[in-house]
Amino acid sequence: MVGLSAGEKHFIQGGIAQDLRTDGRKRLTYRPLHVETGVIPQANGSARVRLGGTDVIASVKAELGKPSSSQLDKGRVNIYVDCSPTAAPMFEGRGGEELSTELSGALQHCLLGGKSGAGAGINLSSLVVVEGKVCWDLYIDGLVISSDGNLLDALGAAIKAALTNTGIPKVQVADGAAGDEQPEVDISDEEYLQFDTSGVPVIVTLTKVGRHYIVDATLQEESQMSSAVSVSVSRQGRICGLIKRGGAGLDPSVILDMISVAKHVSEQLMNKLDSEISAAEACEEES
Repeated sequence: MVGLSAGEKHFIQGGIAQDLRTDGRKRLTYRPLHVETGVIPQANGSARVRLGGTDVIASVKAELGKPSSSQLDKGRVNIYVDCSPTAAPMFEGRGGEELSTELSGALQHCLLGGKSGAGAGINLSSLVVVEGKVCWDLYIDGLVISSDGNLLDALGAAIKAALTNTGIPKVQVADGAAGDEQPEVDISDEEYLQFDTSGVPVIVTLTKVGRHYIVDATLQEESQMSSAVSVSVSRQGRICGLIKRGGAGLDPSVILDMISVAKHVSEQLMNKLDSEISAAEACEEES
């Protein structure tokens, strides 16, 4: 927890009420966003995102597997987040484990929709090689290096950037496999297919402090929140997932307004992230 004096709490809350936060931002303004891609050479794709003082890495590893019996026409995506104990004192011991589990579940919900795959921002059907027999399993790992608030949005941006950076090896399937036999496959070491991220959403978290809500809350601002709503929004403006945190209830009309604001803010975040990813990939190619 962040220890603040009564004066500091009043200063934070008063600034948000007047649309002038302690770092000079308005309520709906993000901190500077910086992206690096290809930071983990042995992964199929990776990216590092810095959002103010929050610093996270996401990596993607692709492995061939077999589709589940309930979803023969889909591949699988597994998301796991690790909170480094050096990132913040609260990550030491069980605190870090609990937050890792919470973030992993939230990202799974925001990016992959329900258990049926409905509302998924990642196209699981694109991961199928042979329906019912061979598919790609993607293992997405997130690492929190430094935390100064808004971890979910930063991790969501890092995953989107890492998936944009991901190359899936081209697979040749041998003919002749009959019935339930697993077909023989040849995985190319040279040819890769770019992963389609056109439907992958960004996550916008609106944090309610007093009567107002803000985006990209710092750790100090989060300590003053009554509740927060995270909305994952695709480039097409489609809502892929929604999560609420905090004990205070919200009126349905407030939630609808927050969703509307999140959709508007997501356009700016998406454009900024696209620009940063393009610049990062250009730097990666030059080096």
